[in-house]
Amino acid sequence: MNTPNKLTVLRVVLVPFFVLFLMLPQVPHHFLLAGLIFGAASYTDHLDGMLARKNGQVTSFGKFMDPLADKILVISALVCFVSLGLAPVWMVLLIIAREFMVTSIRLVAASSGIVLAANGWGKAKTVTQMVAIIFILVVQYLAELGELGIVPLLAESAMLDAYLLAGNILLLAATAASVISGVVYLKQNWSVISEMK
Repeated sequence: MNTPNKLTVLRVVLVPFFVLFLMLPQVPHHFLLAGLIFGAASYTDHLDGMLARKNGQVTSFGKFMDPLADKILVISALVCFVSLGLAPVWMVLLIIAREFMVTSIRLVAASSGIVLAANGWGKAKTVTQMVAIIFILVVQYLAELGELGIVPLLAESAMLDAYLLAGNILLLAATAASVISGVVYLKQNWSVISEMK
């Protein structure tokens, strides 16, 4: 297994640790730790693709597993956000529905020996989702610091509400990007899909 593919697998391996810290408020600075793990995992998404293209190590495994690893990471975060009351259910359901649709098409295509790589819209969608998730994690951590009196300004409800609203707007943008990229993906690969038996 080459280095880009190892980085992709690492992204999946980091997911349980991210979820563990995110869902354990008993752990001091758990939002910070979860954010650092998510940030590191997100960076591997950039790094594996860059190395694969630079070193001519693009593989069918990478084309298939890279977007799947992204989905596992992002969906894990969003499901946790719903549980913690940090994300609206309808947004997360739309994002998950899109991911299942695209992954199902890829699996059917793969069974016929066809590898469908992610397109530009898919990459933009992933970046938007990751930025929204990291922003929300940062805001939650700053809110914790505000409650402790370490960052007094963020203890003010108006300031905190403004940051939470910005997080929801970013999540809404991520949801819109997910829906648009799903429609574009269907359109681009319709000829392949229609020929599947």
